[in-house]
Amino acid sequence: MNPDLIILAGTVHTLDGEPGSLAPQAVAVRGGRISALGTRQDAQSWGPAEIVDFGDAVLTPGLVDCHVHPVMGLDMTRGCDLSGITDLAAVRAILRAEAEATPAGEWVRGWGLDPNAFGSVPVHRELMDDVVAGRPALIRLFDAHSALASTAALELAGITGPRHFDQAAEVVCDGKGTPTGLLLEAAALDLVLKHMPQETFQERKRRLGGLFESYSRAGLTGIHVMDCGEGTLELLAALEQDLAGTGRGLPLRVRVSPWCMPGSDEAEWQRLAAQVATARGARWEVAGIKLFVDGTVDNGTAWLFEPDSHGQSIVPFWPSPEEYNRAIRFFAGRGIPTATHAIGDAGVAAVLAAFEGLPADLPRAPHRIEHIETVPDELIERFARSGLIASMQPSHCTHYSRADQTDNWSTRLGKQRADRGWRSADLRSAGVTLALGSDWPVAPFEPLPILADAQLRRRSGHPEEQPISPAQALSARQALEGYTSHAAKAAGEWAASGSITVGKRADFTVFDVDPLCAAPDDLAAARVLATMLEGQFRHLAVGVAG
Repeated sequence: MNPDLIILAGTVHTLDGEPGSLAPQAVAVRGGRISALGTRQDAQSWGPAEIVDFGDAVLTPGLVDCHVHPVMGLDMTRGCDLSGITDLAAVRAILRAEAEATPAGEWVRGWGLDPNAFGSVPVHRELMDDVVAGRPALIRLFDAHSALASTAALELAGITGPRHFDQAAEVVCDGKGTPTGLLLEAAALDLVLKHMPQETFQERKRRLGGLFESYSRAGLTGIHVMDCGEGTLELLAALEQDLAGTGRGLPLRVRVSPWCMPGSDEAEWQRLAAQVATARGARWEVAGIKLFVDGTVDNGTAWLFEPDSHGQSIVPFWPSPEEYNRAIRFFAGRGIPTATHAIGDAGVAAVLAAFEGLPADLPRAPHRIEHIETVPDELIERFARSGLIASMQPSHCTHYSRADQTDNWSTRLGKQRADRGWRSADLRSAGVTLALGSDWPVAPFEPLPILADAQLRRRSGHPEEQPISPAQALSARQALEGYTSHAAKAAGEWAASGSITVGKRADFTVFDVDPLCAAPDDLAAARVLATMLEGQFRHLAVGVAG
């Protein structure tokens, strides 16, 4: 049968994993699926069809960000953007301007605060109270696991001293038991967040739609959402319904993994499992469960074998690790994919041990560890034997640590553990499937700079910077695989996506440079000419195709 569409390009990278396979320049699409591959000459015999010719451009499988927080990010990114600001005076100046521009009676907000801006000075509300003129304010730190609340915000929330939580969360207090304003992990943040005014549902939906369009223009055809906060599923359903009238639907595929938190019981696990079986739309679905075994190195809530330089990061997120193991047995035993946040060496070891202890005859499902920031050789070897998938974010390394190890992350860990940071190349060499992503809003979501950073081990566009552990750099192909073929395997979707193969979905990204040949800094600055979902354009640069 004749195809609906024929796409021509100077280079087509199939990423099908077949060594020595031919490099096609023509792809036929019928019914949203790839129906044929071949040369431009072959395409002449495929019958009448719409033809889109991208000239010398490069076509790849559609890019997928394997770790992102779009709905949570809507709330986190309200207010002034402090991302990348590492000077305390500059932070205070931006906050003062934000306070002056914020109407009286409203909260002052900011996000992306880097603890490196404070140097050796403790993070404390006194450093912001004066610049926000005594008003309620909440400034989210870049790691998404912590925030700094002003004195007025603490008073509104009734926070006057330490609090106890069912997880590794903390209202940080000084030696006299007085809150400093620093709140660690979700349970502590929620004490303040519930007192803050919220956007309307319609405004959140509008902003989410705009964010999804931005993702698409950046080259993404899919995202793995690693949270499911209040209203997430309702927003996705309503947005999809609105777009259904256009005949186009959501501009990308959305896989959601709700959180399973400490203190939950089997009744809650049953509810989450039911969502996996039933909550879905045409291009979104609840597709797995997200768990945590630790927090972050930067705020002292990671789980390490030995304390950090502050004597912190030695407490697991689940007060009883056996309860985490029981949750894993519950979900894995039902064939439900899991993704576990594990940053520190002890945290990663605990996840590996939980899966090593599972029966061998459980239903097959992809299970992942997210972040994996510092691990010794022995855990790399265990990882390879486990069959677990690694999910990492190259820009966490390049944006928030430094080659000279003077950054907060490195100084907390010390040289030995910092030298074991973000071992992406070692995991790939060991045969581990490695999915890549951004963790937006922790770091920017644009995938081309992330692909470049994965190869450079420094920020793209900053050749003056020294690479961080350059032996852990990925090759250009490995980086692209992290957003395509390995992303599909991490989702258990290799049979349907992740490569340009006959029978798979026609999801494509088109570049104006070759991501496998371009210098990484050039790739970071390149253009995404088009994104296609099921053979339909979701983004097309003006005047590109003919």
